[in-house]
Amino acid sequence: QVQLVESGGGLVQPGGSLRLSCAASGSIFSINAMRWYRQAPGKQREFVAQINKSGDTNYADSVKGRFTISRDIAKNTVYLQMNSLKPEDTAVYYCNAASSIRNYWGQGTQVTVSS
Repeated sequence: QVQLVESGGGLVQPGGSLRLSCAASGSIFSINAMRWYRQAPGKQREFVAQINKSGDTNYADSVKGRFTISRDIAKNTVYLQMNSLKPEDTAVYYCNAASSIRNYWGQGTQVTVSS
Protein backbone atom coordinates (compact mmCIF):
# COMPACT_ATOMS: atom_id res chain seq x y z
CA GLN A 1 0.00 0.00 0.00
CA VAL A 2 1.05 3.55 -0.71
CA GLN A 3 -0.36 6.62 1.01
CA LEU A 4 -0.24 10.04 -0.64
CA VAL A 5 -0.86 13.40 1.00
CA GLU A 6 -1.04 16.55 -1.10
CA SER A 7 -0.61 20.11 0.14
CA GLY A 8 0.05 23.59 -1.18
CA GLY A 9 -3.16 24.48 -2.94
CA GLY A 10 -4.92 27.79 -2.54
CA LEU A 11 -6.16 30.96 -4.19
CA VAL A 12 -3.80 32.85 -6.47
CA GLN A 13 -4.17 35.68 -8.95
CA PRO A 14 -3.64 35.12 -12.69
CA GLY A 15 0.06 35.18 -13.46
CA GLY A 16 0.94 34.00 -9.97
CA SER A 17 2.68 30.86 -8.75
CA LEU A 18 2.00 27.97 -6.41
CA ARG A 19 3.95 24.87 -5.44
CA LEU A 20 2.11 21.67 -4.69
CA SER A 21 3.66 18.89 -2.64
CA CYS A 22 2.84 15.19 -2.50
CA ALA A 23 4.33 13.18 0.35
CA ALA A 24 4.39 9.42 -0.18
CA SER A 25 4.63 6.72 2.48
CA GLY A 26 4.24 2.96 2.66
CA SER A 27 5.48 0.62 -0.09
CA ILE A 28 7.37 3.33 -1.93
CA PHE A 29 9.77 0.82 -3.52
CA SER A 30 6.87 -0.41 -5.68
CA ILE A 31 6.29 2.97 -7.35
CA ASN A 32 7.36 3.28 -10.99
CA ALA A 33 6.12 6.80 -11.65
CA MET A 34 4.58 9.74 -9.85
CA ARG A 35 2.02 11.88 -11.62
CA TRP A 36 -0.15 14.92 -11.12
CA TYR A 37 -3.67 15.03 -12.49
CA ARG A 38 -6.33 17.70 -12.21
CA GLN A 39 -10.09 17.85 -12.44
CA ALA A 40 -12.01 21.04 -13.10
CA PRO A 41 -15.72 21.34 -12.28
CA GLY A 42 -17.82 19.48 -14.84
CA LYS A 43 -14.77 18.05 -16.61
CA GLN A 44 -12.95 14.74 -16.64
CA ARG A 45 -9.75 14.25 -14.70
CA GLU A 46 -6.77 15.02 -16.92
CA PHE A 47 -3.06 14.27 -16.85
CA VAL A 48 -0.77 17.16 -15.94
CA ALA A 49 2.78 15.89 -15.39
CA GLN A 50 4.83 12.78 -14.66
CA ILE A 51 8.24 11.89 -13.26
CA ASN A 52 9.44 8.30 -13.46
CA LYS A 53 12.02 6.31 -11.50
CA SER A 54 14.81 7.50 -13.77
CA GLY A 55 13.82 11.12 -13.23
CA ASP A 56 12.47 11.56 -16.74
CA THR A 57 9.58 13.99 -16.95
CA ASN A 58 6.76 14.75 -19.33
CA TYR A 59 3.91 17.24 -19.36
CA ALA A 60 0.53 17.93 -20.83
CA ASP A 61 0.77 20.43 -23.67
CA SER A 62 -1.42 22.86 -21.75
CA VAL A 63 1.18 23.27 -18.96
CA LYS A 64 4.50 22.87 -20.80
CA GLY A 65 6.84 25.72 -20.07
CA ARG A 66 4.80 26.82 -17.05
CA PHE A 67 4.74 23.81 -14.71
CA THR A 68 7.69 21.80 -13.44
CA ILE A 69 7.52 18.44 -11.70
CA SER A 70 10.39 17.46 -9.42
CA ARG A 71 11.14 15.17 -6.51
CA ASP A 72 13.10 14.96 -3.28
CA ILE A 73 13.95 11.28 -2.90
CA ALA A 74 15.17 11.70 0.67
CA LYS A 75 11.80 13.17 1.66
CA ASN A 76 9.71 10.82 -0.52
CA THR A 77 8.04 13.92 -1.88
CA VAL A 78 7.09 15.07 -5.36
CA TYR A 79 6.47 18.70 -6.20
CA LEU A 80 4.58 20.57 -8.87
CA GLN A 81 5.82 24.12 -9.35
CA MET A 82 3.16 26.08 -11.19
CA ASN A 83 4.06 29.44 -12.69
CA SER A 84 2.18 31.89 -14.89
CA LEU A 85 -1.09 30.46 -13.65
CA LYS A 86 -4.24 31.03 -15.67
CA PRO A 87 -7.91 30.89 -14.65
CA GLU A 88 -8.22 27.70 -16.70
CA ASP A 89 -5.73 26.03 -14.35
CA THR A 90 -8.41 26.14 -11.64
CA ALA A 91 -9.08 22.56 -10.54
CA VAL A 92 -8.60 20.00 -7.83
CA TYR A 93 -5.08 18.64 -8.26
CA TYR A 94 -4.47 14.98 -7.44
CA CYS A 95 -1.21 13.16 -6.84
CA ASN A 96 -0.95 9.67 -8.34
CA ALA A 97 1.55 6.88 -7.72
CA ALA A 98 1.73 4.11 -10.29
CA SER A 99 3.04 0.65 -9.51
CA SER A 100 2.96 -2.41 -11.78
CA ILE A 101 -0.16 -3.58 -9.95
CA ARG A 102 -2.28 -0.52 -9.31
CA ASN A 103 -2.56 3.23 -9.05
CA TYR A 104 -2.77 5.12 -5.78
CA TRP A 105 -4.41 8.51 -5.35
CA GLY A 106 -4.19 11.33 -2.87
CA GLN A 107 -7.19 13.22 -1.57
CA GLY A 108 -6.63 16.22 -3.81
CA THR A 109 -5.87 19.87 -3.20
CA GLN A 110 -7.86 22.81 -4.60
CA VAL A 111 -6.14 25.36 -6.80
CA THR A 112 -8.15 28.46 -7.69
CA VAL A 113 -6.79 31.08 -10.08
CA SER A 114 -8.88 34.22 -9.92
CA SER A 115 -8.58 37.95 -9.55
